[in-house]
Amino acid sequence: MQQPVVTITRRGADRARSGHLWIYRSDVSDASAATGGAVVRVTDERGRFVGQALYSDRSEIALRLLTWRNELIDRAWWRTRLRAAIARRKGLEREADAFRLVYAEGDLLPSLIVDRYGDVLVLQTLSQGTEAIKSLLVELLLEELQPRAIVERNDVRVRRLEGLDMRAGTLYGDAPAELEVAQHGIRFLIAPLAGQKTGAFLDQRENHVAAGHLAKGRALDCFTFNGAFALNLARTCEHVTGIDISAEAVAAARRNAELNGATNVEFREANVFDALRELQDAHASYDAIVLDPPAFAKNRASVAPAARGYKEINLRALKLLNAGGTLITCTCSYHITEQMFQEMLAAAAADAHRRVQIIEKRIQARDHPILVGVPETLYLKCLIARVID
Repeated sequence: MQQPVVTITRRGADRARSGHLWIYRSDVSDASAATGGAVVRVTDERGRFVGQALYSDRSEIALRLLTWRNELIDRAWWRTRLRAAIARRKGLEREADAFRLVYAEGDLLPSLIVDRYGDVLVLQTLSQGTEAIKSLLVELLLEELQPRAIVERNDVRVRRLEGLDMRAGTLYGDAPAELEVAQHGIRFLIAPLAGQKTGAFLDQRENHVAAGHLAKGRALDCFTFNGAFALNLARTCEHVTGIDISAEAVAAARRNAELNGATNVEFREANVFDALRELQDAHASYDAIVLDPPAFAKNRASVAPAARGYKEINLRALKLLNAGGTLITCTCSYHITEQMFQEMLAAAAADAHRRVQIIEKRIQARDHPILVGVPETLYLKCLIARVID
């Protein structure tokens, strides 16, 4: 069967040849031969070969490039790519048994995510193309890793942009409702079919450790979720308070504290914006504060209000910190750039009348690698700062 061909504009071809893996629908000249989910041959308007890609007939991202080579995309090709991604994580199991095995575009496997939680794998197929080969991917993961179970967490909004349904369930084996994992010596209970993301926020794993190394005294962990920052802080701090608006998250954090025998940690349910105002009114003070909110800017249109939200919580945190105190402040919004985030912190520091040093700039954990040429693979920014006046 002849491979379908999709023709793209010069602008699209230049984008692909510069290293990006996405071609938008506006740069597709002719896709009449292609069906959604197919692996297609991509050419420019002069008929020159550009690469091979997954095609979507619904998303604004019409093409996700798999390769610039004229090679056969078959079972063996997918196995080789998966093996390469898994091999790049070699050694991580000495630090944790919960981490990302496949990071989509970052691993040249666009729209595919595979997370490991102990002996359970969690799969996300986020485009028509990876959804079409989901059964093949499950077979290959079974052959390569022999997991106890594979579940899918395809209950994410991006699938709707592909015309795909939202679903979560077991694809293979006997998936437990809950399992225990460890990250850098701290144990967590994870619900792979019920938790946020694929069960936990794996991208902050290394930042949790960095925060724990620098924090001391009394600490406040805002947007605590399952208590990961708080439990790392508890190793070096006298007392830690974790806050989250979700009663479910607070209950999970308390269970994780009990699991680790952490007696110097408390969690409470509260709106962080309200809680920070109340703490300031009560003249509370801390030696370390973590701000790890959900993405405030989910698109370009929401950048301005998001920036105001980030500034407010950072301003209030800076007012609550003692001199010499540490601020660990994060954004997981791709649309908030590092420069914007640093400018926000500078504005918050000026309004708080505090002098602040940035002592570390951090990003997502190394199992979420950033592919040069695809800026969208860098989304998590973390600044560790010190109040010096």
